Amino acid sequence: MEQSVKNMRVAVYPGSFDPVTNGHLDIIHRAAKVFDKLIVAVLNNTSKNPLFSLEERMELLRLATKDLPNIEIDGFRDLLVNYMRDRQAYVVVRGLRAVSDFEYELQMASTNRKLSDEVETFFMTSTPQYSYLSSSIVREIAKFHGPISELVPPEVEEALRVKYPTSLGKS
Repeated sequence: MEQSVKNMRVAVYPGSFDPVTNGHLDIIHRAAKVFDKLIVAVLNNTSKNPLFSLEERMELLRLATKDLPNIEIDGFRDLLVNYMRDRQAYVVVRGLRAVSDFEYELQMASTNRKLSDEVETFFMTSTPQYSYLSSSIVREIAKFHGPISELVPPEVEEALRVKYPTSLGKS
C-alpha cells in the first residue's frame, strides 16, 4: 500500500553547503535513516558571495549522496518556513558541532516556530570526528593546498582543486 505524501515523514536539511563536507554527509546519512524523505535544501543567499554557485553546490551534493535513494537535492532563496510549506515538510534537521552552535540554532528554531507553529526542529549532534569541521575551514585549507581528502568527498576535493589552482597560495 502506497503512503500518501502527507503521511510521509519529510524533513528538510537546509544550509549553504559551500562546499559540502564529510560532517554534512554524516548528518545527511544519519537523518536519511530517520525520515522517509530528506530534502537537502541549498540556500541561495544573495547577501553572501559563495565560492561555488548554487548549481555547483547542488551537483556536488547529488554526487556525494547518489547512494541514498530517499534524498532530494533542491535549492531555495525564500524564508525556510515558506519553502517547507511549499514542500509539505514539517521538520528541519540541524547539525550541532559544539555548544557554541546551540545558541544560534536555538534562536533560528525559535524564530521558525514563531513564523510557523507547524515546523519542528530536529537537532543532531555531530559525530566527534567532525565536531571541528566547517565549510569555511575546508575552503581555507584548500586555498593553501593543505590536505582535505579526509574532510570532503572526492568530488568536492577535485572541485576545490579546480577553484584553487596550485599557483595560488604559494610564496
